[in-house]
Amino acid sequence: MSTHYDLIIIGTGAGGGTLAYALAPTGKKILLLEKGGYIPREKRNWNPKYIYIDGLYRTEERWLDPKGSNSQGSEFQPNLYHRVGGSTKIYGAALLRMRQKDFEEMSHYGGISPAWSLKYEDFEPYYTQAEKIYQVHGNRGEDPTQPLTDADYPFPALPHEPRIQQVAENLQKQGLQPFSLPMGIDRNSRNPLKSNCIRCDTCDGYPCLVNAKADAQVCCVDKAIEHENVTLLTGAQVERLVTDASGKEVKAVEATINGNKETFSADIVVVACGAINSAALLLRSASDKHPQGLGNSSGMVGRNFMKHNTTKFYAISTTPNETVFQKTLAINDFYFGSRSDSYPLGHVHLMGKHKWEMMRPDLPNWLPKSLLQVMAKHSVDWWAQSEDLPDMNNRVEVDAKGKIVVNYHPNNTKAHERLRHQFTEVLRKAGFSLILPIPSPLKIMNHQVGTCRFGTDPQSSVLDLSCRTHDINNLYVVDSSFFPSSSAVNPTLTIAANALRVAQHLKTRLNIGVRSLETGAYMKLKYQQSTSTNNDPSL
Repeated sequence: MSTHYDLIIIGTGAGGGTLAYALAPTGKKILLLEKGGYIPREKRNWNPKYIYIDGLYRTEERWLDPKGSNSQGSEFQPNLYHRVGGSTKIYGAALLRMRQKDFEEMSHYGGISPAWSLKYEDFEPYYTQAEKIYQVHGNRGEDPTQPLTDADYPFPALPHEPRIQQVAENLQKQGLQPFSLPMGIDRNSRNPLKSNCIRCDTCDGYPCLVNAKADAQVCCVDKAIEHENVTLLTGAQVERLVTDASGKEVKAVEATINGNKETFSADIVVVACGAINSAALLLRSASDKHPQGLGNSSGMVGRNFMKHNTTKFYAISTTPNETVFQKTLAINDFYFGSRSDSYPLGHVHLMGKHKWEMMRPDLPNWLPKSLLQVMAKHSVDWWAQSEDLPDMNNRVEVDAKGKIVVNYHPNNTKAHERLRHQFTEVLRKAGFSLILPIPSPLKIMNHQVGTCRFGTDPQSSVLDLSCRTHDINNLYVVDSSFFPSSSAVNPTLTIAANALRVAQHLKTRLNIGVRSLETGAYMKLKYQQSTSTNNDPSL
């Protein structure tokens, strides 16, 4: 397999998959290398025992936590899925834009969240495009922190089922402004060969048996490989990247496929393995020219790892919860603070309706199945998350045996404690008598970001503003690694929007005509917003 390509993309998740989709129509010769394979469409896709207790489809990798119980640290299995589509195959499909203020410097209880070198306005047109690609359902104007846009959601929000509507009304009575959670699902397919979302109770955290979840495989990869110029190789474990004699260009991508060593080459190489694996690949690719790893003359590769401070809430009342599709409601009233807090606290949204098998890993083993079943029948299930801050000491490394080491100490924890406390009081006032908060362990890596931040200063960043490494002319990183800060919303839509933004840059580099995505209406709206003395441009 010595064919030379115009572009090699390593990884097929929200970053790599979206980038492939955007560049596939160019006719350029593109190779997608994916470590895993397709998740098979089988009845077990929707079986909570297999998915939540047995960890079906999950990566078999073991990483090292150096803070573990012995002097060598402790191994753990990350809750990740190395498959075509990446972890979007199992994600909950909540697709939110970062707030405008998230791109600015912001003070928190735990320190400073740094400003991005690009602003919300630079990402806005790509957010709009990403929402179309991932078929986002939502309602503008409900979210009190909604960022500026002139675009409606592609589809209206999913309606609340009766119990969730009752909860929403109880929250409104407390003066809160709950809103419809933007969700990426296909409820409006016009393709007779494709199934629409059936609003089942096995969506959040499950692969979709009918391919109606808007994941990177369904929305992007499958469409990209319809083009003859795009090739997908699965089961391709990329071992290292090799530069030329100058150290300025990647000349070879070395991979193991079915036990065989293969080497590929391309004019441009894009790493999109996720924040942790992308950093690990660059570090494993160390050489005489790059003794600290590729793109790492600053020593910043792997540093500033973030993953959110998160808690799952089981809110239990005497009222049965017969909801099937539960994940339709969110709260941002605490996003920038509260009546008693001048610092940001975070974001809350509903999870998919939990069955007793889904509760089992979170609760003591001595609880009998019968009690878990009663709890699940009466529970409304929530996910609360707060921003964690970039910290040089929170980092991803690779040990002498090539094993990934994740050294992470939670920070900005007071904000999350305040969010947990205030949201618990909200739930009590809403009629929930038993509230069980379940903090997320280290293995929950759903929202991993950082490790290869972008910026204008090569001494403090790994990537330039086009997400090309400062050190190597043809090497890009296009996944969650580029984030300078984590915000408090799910990162997936921002990853996809950035991939579309980088695609515009690569089209120019590959001598393909491009056009601006900014519309006249949006530019006019920005002007009106910036000149208004009555509106806060951050909202």
